[in-house]
Amino acid sequence: MPPTSDPKVLLNPIAEVPARSFDSDEVLRFHERLPGYAPTPVFSVPSLAENLGIGEVLVNDESQRLGLPAFKMLGASWASYRSIIERTGIDQDGWGTIEELASMIRPHLPLALATATDGNHGRAVARIARLLGLNSRIWVPAGTAEARIAAIESEGATVTEVDGTYDEAVALAGLAADESTLVVSDTSWPGYETVPQWVIDGYSTMMSEVEAQTGPGGLPAPTVIVAPMGVGALGAAIVSHYCDHVPRPVMIGAEPTNAACVMAAFEAGEVVTIPGPHDTIMAGLSCGTASPVAFPSIKEIGRASGRESV
Repeated sequence: MPPTSDPKVLLNPIAEVPARSFDSDEVLRFHERLPGYAPTPVFSVPSLAENLGIGEVLVNDESQRLGLPAFKMLGASWASYRSIIERTGIDQDGWGTIEELASMIRPHLPLALATATDGNHGRAVARIARLLGLNSRIWVPAGTAEARIAAIESEGATVTEVDGTYDEAVALAGLAADESTLVVSDTSWPGYETVPQWVIDGYSTMMSEVEAQTGPGGLPAPTVIVAPMGVGALGAAIVSHYCDHVPRPVMIGAEPTNAACVMAAFEAGEVVTIPGPHDTIMAGLSCGTASPVAFPSIKEIGRASGRESV
């Protein structure tokens, strides 16, 4: 669907980034033990740089991430793992393969994972559930493409289509939490902040891989970073990683005109909800409310762009 209004651009003068301390190396070591792990490539696109009239454009290719076509598996797997550790108390150092981890979890069954999604996060949660021998339940908003639903169901998940927006799907998924169901959401709400922060922490592996391929001896270090916003989890991960770099790269966040929830939060000075429906060609970004856990970091992004496409 074409944009219904002219794109907006907000220049954000805020410079202070909230401190966030966690062991990104531990996150990377976890991902390295998952089946099919390999660093995703960063490559130069000289033709695009020429068309834009700039020196160099680098692309981080997340089209093949741990067997799925999106980066979401990084956050979903780490947050699911941490949630399971918290619930079961199993030894984090007692496994080397996913099969060994699954065998350690088996005595604690039945156990299920649940979440809401526009597509990629839900499939990632369903995938890690399948790998660990768990059930999964995924809520999707009205109008979700049949192909996305089929992809999630192919992981063994039970999918429920909500007669409403993504935010309404999030609310229903949150109600699923009980003694045998762990909700692994990539957005937060009052009283539910820890798991979405683990999702953000999980994306740190991407930043570690990018940094290993850029800078001295590699491709040029990024001076400007452009990323999709969604509810803000990826943006928060990028800001957290690069906040202490000197010089710090300029951060540009992009989101669909009809689902510009981060832009709305910037303009209001706090997290607000945009009424639906959030019709957009960027279906995976059809989010009406920024994550309260992510927003304190993403508000430090230097520039936020409300474009329909990137």
